Amino acid sequence: MTDIEIYTRPGCGYCVSAKRLLSSRDLDYIEHDTAKDQQRFAEMLQRTKGRTFPQIFIDGQSVGGFDQLIELDKQATLKPSNH
Repeated sequence: MTDIEIYTRPGCGYCVSAKRLLSSRDLDYIEHDTAKDQQRFAEMLQRTKGRTFPQIFIDGQSVGGFDQLIELDKQATLKPSNH
């Protein structure tokens, strides 16, 4: 099973687009809303050193943001979870 985490913030169009893409591929993900939980923002900075949104992790590895997610989708690397 693929574990996908996405760090988001309200009003982020790229976050909405990333979640929409994942859902359209029947991929489950865990969303970390950094505005609701400041610890999640600190955690994101610790894990990525990045300050842009979204920050996406697949199986614990940072893949970057929305542009990188699109590239993975074009390469047919995104696979639906098995459950």
